Order: sequence, then structure tokens, then C-alpha cells
Amino acid sequence: MAAALIGTDWAACPAPSLGDFEQMAAAAFEALPSEFRALVAGVPCTVAEFADDETLAEMGLDSPFDLMGLFQGIGLPQGGAMPVTGQLPNQIWLYRRAILDYWAESDLGETLGDIITHVLVHEIGHHFGFSDDDLEAIEASAEE
Repeated sequence: MAAALIGTDWAACPAPSLGDFEQMAAAAFEALPSEFRALVAGVPCTVAEFADDETLAEMGLDSPFDLMGLFQGIGLPQGGAMPVTGQLPNQIWLYRRAILDYWAESDLGETLGDIITHVLVHEIGHHFGFSDDDLEAIEASAEE
């Protein structure tokens, strides 16, 4: 693969659009085990440029580049599978510009698809009720 990239005219390559990101997120989701996908059936995944100002303020973030993805709603262990009247439905957000920025600055050799998959799985983990600390521990044990 790397040999195919040699000589690529990167100046002529546009950044992936929101539509491209939506396709990549859909492909990442389809690559997950079917049992995992079944547990998040009906939870929409939306791609946006950035999180809105209200979301950033609620999370105490100064820069929209600090948030690559978000699970909004109530996790399954807290009863999120059965929405209450007046409660917004659960939703997963992926933020294109923040993900692109992370990818451009990363020197870990990750592909953009790898990062999108990672963020998607992380946000699905929140739907399952896992905290950021729980998810970091799971990732650390998987890397060992």
C-alpha cells in the first residue's frame, strides 16, 4: 500500500467530505461483529463538521478540535433502550474536522479509516454505559 502512495500528488487530493465520512462511518459500522451492531440498532450516527457551541460549553471544552465524537443520550444500563416521553433519542456524533485534524497531526501510522472506526467504537461503548476510563482500560488490555 505504501508503495502506491509514493508519488501521489497530495496537493491535488481534496479532504474527505461529510458524505465521504458518512460512507466511511457506515463501512466501519458494517465491519463490526453483527452481535455488536444489533445492540446499537436504531441509534443514528451523524457526521458534522464540529460539535455545536452548546455541546462544547457543556463539556467544558474551549476548542471544537478537542471533540472527535460524542454519544448523546442515556446508555443501555441506565434504561436508554426505552426512551421516556420528552427524552431525545440516543445519537452518536462523529466530527469530521476534529478527526481530520487528529489524523493529520498523528504520527502513529493510523489510517483515517482506523481513526473513524476507533471513535465510532468508543462512542458505541458509551451507549453500552462504559465511561472513558472503562474504555481506556479495555483498549489497554486489548493492546497487551
